[in-house]
Amino acid sequence: MKSDVIPTFAQGEALIELAQALQHAGYHFVTVSPASHQRVVARAEKTWAHSLRDIFGWSRPLREQEWNAEWLARIRAAGVLVEHDGGWRSAVRFSSLGEALYVHSAYPTEAADSVFFGPDTYRYVRAIEAHLAQSAAPVLRAVDIGCGAGPGAISIARRRPDAEVYALDINTAALRATEINALVNHTPNVVVRESNLLSAVTGQFDLIVANPPYLNDPGERTYRHGGGELGADVSLAILEAALPRLAPNGTLLLYTGVAIVDGADALSAHARQILEGKEFRWRYEEVDPDIFGEELETQAYAKAERIAAVVLAVTRMS
Repeated sequence: MKSDVIPTFAQGEALIELAQALQHAGYHFVTVSPASHQRVVARAEKTWAHSLRDIFGWSRPLREQEWNAEWLARIRAAGVLVEHDGGWRSAVRFSSLGEALYVHSAYPTEAADSVFFGPDTYRYVRAIEAHLAQSAAPVLRAVDIGCGAGPGAISIARRRPDAEVYALDINTAALRATEINALVNHTPNVVVRESNLLSAVTGQFDLIVANPPYLNDPGERTYRHGGGELGADVSLAILEAALPRLAPNGTLLLYTGVAIVDGADALSAHARQILEGKEFRWRYEEVDPDIFGEELETQAYAKAERIAAVVLAVTRMS
């Protein structure tokens, strides 16, 4: 795998070996939303980890005297343990997506540079895979803007092994996680690069994908805060940056969220204003009408009636 950053997220090689050991042990964990995760772990006042899924899925603490020495040595070698309430806790999680396994930040993702993975990730990759299955257009150059843990870029690279696939992010921790995940999932055609939108890459692309942050986050965490009153600024910036970089028959696939206010979808209206009458064909689909419902209790979303997950697909006509 090609890279412009140091290949470490904790201890790189040891973390790769840990991921491979988990795969060999049949580890599988589907990551839920933070709200659901909180509800599950709150069922018991204090529960120590008794399985690999407890440690690397539910982010529960472990007591080393209760653990197999071989597994404890692997976990220690990866450099991911932090002290927690008389025991230890992993600073990373591992999530399953199909046959792939991804390392990312542990729950709760409170740090500004947390590397997020959750239900949005599954919907995002599903949208990418559906596009690749339906499109006959060749993909020789592709790019994932704001790659996070890398599932978008890696999914493209797995299905288009002859393509050069760039994974871009401004978060160094995300880039390091993507490097590890690309190696674990055998995608040497992923190129990891630090970049604000498309600033660090040149030329046109056959496929541009993005799953940007889209919430109004008071803490302005990189993976979550989309900017603007209702979190739409990054999504709009990606739309405007990507259109000039599409090759003939190239497609932008933007998976994002939008706050619906009085029945109106401002992102859809903005996309229509930009795209109608231009050299693009496009579709806009609401793929989930109600996500992050807990945000409606915050002041930022006092006027919103719901937050929807949407996919905007834009293709440049040749």
